[in-house]
Amino acid sequence: MAKIRVYLVLLTSLVLVAFSIFENSNYPFLPSHFPRPIYDFQKNPLDSQTVELGRKLFYDPILSVNNQVSCATCHSPFNAFAHTDHEVSHGIFDSIGTRNAPGLFNLAWQNKFMWDGAINRLDAQALAPINHPSEMGSNTKALMLKLNKSQKYKTLFFRTFGDSIISTNHFLKALTQFQLTLISANSKYDKVRLGQAKFTEQEQKGYRAFQRSCATCHIEPLFNNTEFRQNGLGIDSYYNDLGRAKVTGVSADALKFKVPSLRNLSYTYPYMHDGRFKSLTEVLKHYSETLSLTATERVDLVAFLHTLNDSAFVFNKNHQFSQ
Repeated sequence: MAKIRVYLVLLTSLVLVAFSIFENSNYPFLPSHFPRPIYDFQKNPLDSQTVELGRKLFYDPILSVNNQVSCATCHSPFNAFAHTDHEVSHGIFDSIGTRNAPGLFNLAWQNKFMWDGAINRLDAQALAPINHPSEMGSNTKALMLKLNKSQKYKTLFFRTFGDSIISTNHFLKALTQFQLTLISANSKYDKVRLGQAKFTEQEQKGYRAFQRSCATCHIEPLFNNTEFRQNGLGIDSYYNDLGRAKVTGVSADALKFKVPSLRNLSYTYPYMHDGRFKSLTEVLKHYSETLSLTATERVDLVAFLHTLNDSAFVFNKNHQFSQ
């Protein structure tokens, strides 16, 4: 019996060591103060060559039917992979979408994508804009045929996957791997969490206001959650966007939208699912009655929200365009 107990202790130790290696060695980019990712890296282990291929695809307008629109058209690295020049996204032939393009970061901790949660796997998310008639206007079959006619991509896919025949599976793996590296965890808030910095008095007051009024929906340290909430905005008569209800068909889900992260707000304006607010002041004015914040508390809160900006992420050259 004693030998069995020793064996079980050793087995448990080996499991813990293996988990530690997975968490901290194979994937050293995972922030120590973040929870364990939702994404299963074992099904798509990161590889630097695959990430680089994904980066090239992300910035290549070949993904659109008219070779004019890339992923980066709506998701600019200098805007935390959101966009600021339109309230809602613009696609092929300057088609106008119905929703604001959200920032792309910390995607390994998400399991629902799009404002209405229509996609539940990061590995499949890219298919939505590629096949959308007002975004990239292509279709998966046509895109694979186009990529397979490109000698450049046939060579790159062979180097990466050992197969010059480009498949949808390999295409999505590469694009997903690049997006998984888009991790924002180097803001002042993060430095405070790690004991490397301190809030100013105003930021600390704003943090307390946040914890009291905002933390239920925007959960630290990611400052979002996986739920869908009504944001108090009436339906826009032009877009007629019912939000989550378009996916579930449940009337109670009408006007519910994915809770976005509050990180990098200085880079990701305009705000809300339809981009109707151009400033944080407008957003807080909208929520003023719900949050019961004084004018001073709103100013303090904005000061705290600015500590969530991550300039190192926004200007990271590893995330930018690659020939």
